[in-house]
Amino acid sequence: MTSAAQQATQNLLARAHSPDSANRIYSEKIQHRPLHLRPTSPPPATINARAARRKTRQDKKEKQKQRPKPLSSREKRNLGLHDIPKDGQKYHIYEPLSQLWLGYAQELLGNDIFTGGPSAAVKLASAEFHGAPIKVVRSHCPGRVGIQGIVVRDRKFVFEIITKKRGVKVVPKEGTIFLVEVSIKEEATSDEKGPQKQFACEILGDQMMLRAPDRANKKFKAHFLTNI
Repeated sequence: MTSAAQQATQNLLARAHSPDSANRIYSEKIQHRPLHLRPTSPPPATINARAARRKTRQDKKEKQKQRPKPLSSREKRNLGLHDIPKDGQKYHIYEPLSQLWLGYAQELLGNDIFTGGPSAAVKLASAEFHGAPIKVVRSHCPGRVGIQGIVVRDRKFVFEIITKKRGVKVVPKEGTIFLVEVSIKEEATSDEKGPQKQFACEILGDQMMLRAPDRANKKFKAHFLTNI
């Protein structure tokens, strides 16, 4: 079979070249030249690597199936995960939180608590209001005026306020003006103790309709509001 293949190769060369050239080309370029054959199947190492990758993908899919999916917002609402139970709707439970917030507000305001002004208003507007003592002073709904208590949830569009006698009240921010008072710490210069001074600030609910994390990074500017 080898001689037949050699004879066929020489016959093909003889058609295009002279006998001397055909013999020279065959002996120099064809006779002892190795023929590299490309394998039709991948080597074992490639097969093993492919199988390992496939197994890794399958294991990952199985782990994802075993891992429970996080609850959606609707499922959380239906389960009542964010609702305050009846046993927890008591004012005295949140009084320590209110005292903690007052200390936080005093530290946040710094010296602006004595002077007030736009700087203090901007700091207070971007503050966290969970635990803040708050009061509704004006509202489009007259029935909401006078609601006073501690903020237990600062949501995007509403404040949830725990009152002393009426439990939790949900007050919309839209069309409502809230009053926040922070006590001012002063060093006593005499033995007489007068009434403690308060830093009072009115908060416009229309300008506060943001989530607490978003409000912390927002830059508040002075605006002319026609609804005041």
